[in-house]
Amino acid sequence: MLASLFPAPYQGIVSMSTVSRGKQQCNSPGFKFYMSNHSIIHPSIKENSHKNMAKPRCQAEGTGESSTSNGNGKAAVKKVVVVGAGWAGLGAAHHLSKQGFDVTLLEAGRQPGGLVAGWKSASGRSVEVGIHGFWYPYRNIFSLIDELGIRPFTNWTRSAQYSTNGLEVESPIFQDIPRLPSPLGTFIYTQFQRLPLADRLTSLPLMYAVTARELFRKFGCSERVYQDAFNPMLLVGLFAPGEQCSAAATLGMLYYFILAHQQDFDVVWCRGTVGEKIFKPWIEFMKTQGCQFLANKRVTDFLMDENTGTISAVACGDELFTADAVIFAVGITALQRIVYNSPVLQQREEFLNVLNLGAIDVLAVRLWLDKKVNIPKPSNACFGFDTSTGWTFFDLNALHDEYKDEPGTVVEADFYHANQFLPLKDDQIVEKVKAYLTTCIKEFGNANVVDQAVVRFPKSVTHFFPGSYQSMMRGNTSIPNLFMAGDWIITRHGSWSQEKAYVTGLEAANRVVDYFGEGQFAKIVPVEDDEPHVQELRRLNRAFNEVRTQLPLSDYFL
Repeated sequence: MLASLFPAPYQGIVSMSTVSRGKQQCNSPGFKFYMSNHSIIHPSIKENSHKNMAKPRCQAEGTGESSTSNGNGKAAVKKVVVVGAGWAGLGAAHHLSKQGFDVTLLEAGRQPGGLVAGWKSASGRSVEVGIHGFWYPYRNIFSLIDELGIRPFTNWTRSAQYSTNGLEVESPIFQDIPRLPSPLGTFIYTQFQRLPLADRLTSLPLMYAVTARELFRKFGCSERVYQDAFNPMLLVGLFAPGEQCSAAATLGMLYYFILAHQQDFDVVWCRGTVGEKIFKPWIEFMKTQGCQFLANKRVTDFLMDENTGTISAVACGDELFTADAVIFAVGITALQRIVYNSPVLQQREEFLNVLNLGAIDVLAVRLWLDKKVNIPKPSNACFGFDTSTGWTFFDLNALHDEYKDEPGTVVEADFYHANQFLPLKDDQIVEKVKAYLTTCIKEFGNANVVDQAVVRFPKSVTHFFPGSYQSMMRGNTSIPNLFMAGDWIITRHGSWSQEKAYVTGLEAANRVVDYFGEGQFAKIVPVEDDEPHVQELRRLNRAFNEVRTQLPLSDYFL
């Protein structure tokens, strides 16, 4: 449910099938698939055929002159190349374009946004990889939406959680009820069907832990609150079971979405695909600012200026795009592919360390049913069906404008850490998904599937495993004019998921502004301050620890 942005370029196999038809084609304009063994392979996973650097040439629309001069002795507009057109890349390009820089955005896929932008099936039905929620603390994304003057979201919605035993949790719209000191509102107002309040309150020490070490040292949560409340959130928030998640990432994610403020778990959803409702009008706005978007451009290496130690051009096979600054806004898997191909990056330890990082498989299944099923809440998280896999399902009739008048139910089920499902045939997956849905809501058993879309997406979302932090990158790099952005980049902002990706894009843009000494810095909305009682308890905790460190043998114990 806390579905992460799937950064572009995407790696994965997209497989679609239709119950009512024996053959499926995708004829969406601007989106091309390659058919292989009845699966649809997205172009971004095809191996790059350009292994060697071609002779340098300037960008097609460029003059071939250095950006330091326009030929008349005047300073020319600085060229910035942004690699990756997800939330991070678009965020960086958005601000830099407004500042008057010459911005070129390179996307490895067929369109900006990659598969998160969605596409149309042969029958004209929308498909995307994962349903993306926008939570109350996404203050910077909501500010962007206001700037663009668009209305892509639903109203605030309620959600539910299911296990193999049926309904487990129902969440209210927290901002509509009296606010209690955090985290009491979350614990008291959330309607747990089986988890007693006493078990919920054992998680209170998490509020006041200062470091991940304290999370372990002071661990006192009950087994039941961990298994029934927190581990299910990790499965759909960090996309892996608790034992495979970094303690620091666990604490950060839970605090941001659940514990910090009562209303933080309130969520809205896009009334269609993110690409159609947000990215499309956003990109049209950026084009009016002079930003150039180039699809099907897979970065392979860079040209370095030996005198300055900076990047002077970005290579996409046999093309070179001149650059005064470069922003990498791609996911871990995409960056690892670039490192494998790039002799320049292979000389940098920070980029070699990225090869130590990992990503998690995602499976998305969209079903069209022949009759309406009463789904009490539009968004639902599930646990207990598979030990290491978390999944969510969504009532698209309630969320997407396109399906409001559909005669039957349209439901999407997204699975994270779905390694064991990916090798299965589409029909096997659909049968399993329908059985899982029926366990949650019995009415699903009376409906028949009339159309289906199955999307396999290997190694697509960040895995915050124990020890991964030391290999993750910061916004600055050892190359002075190369900057990083993405939901896996280290930042002090405190946000997560799509909001973090967008914020790091703005931070990268600010680094470019600072590097050139030109333009205005983007205004980044900080996360909401801790509530006063939490700040005071943290202060007391720090004071206690300072006293404790003065005691004999204080360094001996964790």
